[in-house]
Amino acid sequence: MRISVRQLLIFLDDHPEKTPFDALQYLTGECNYGGRVTDNYDRRTLMTILDDYYCEAILEDGYKFSPSGKYYAPTYGDWQSYRDYASTLPQFPEPEIFGFHANAAITKNLGETDNTLNAILLTQ
Repeated sequence: MRISVRQLLIFLDDHPEKTPFDALQYLTGECNYGGRVTDNYDRRTLMTILDDYYCEAILEDGYKFSPSGKYYAPTYGDWQSYRDYASTLPQFPEPEIFGFHANAAITKNLGETDNTLNAILLTQ
């Protein structure tokens, strides 16, 4: 079951007194992505990662998604301010934004190198 943005906005309008982060997390992790995530461990990982994004602390100024401080929730502003912030983000995100150690990039790069070399060998 996919939830549209319109349905989500209607849901939020029905609860103006408090942002229902637990419901938003359920809608995002279980309803929208839950059907695509078939492994129970992957689903638990997804829901754990969403804990960092759907929480009361995100409403406070200075909340950071990562230890480096590169990734944070921008303050309320106009559309252009959000575009400006998004343009400062790295094109290839570092593992820290997903809660992984920096060594995860090494594993990813080794896998990409292995896949590239295998593709080259297959073309010979």
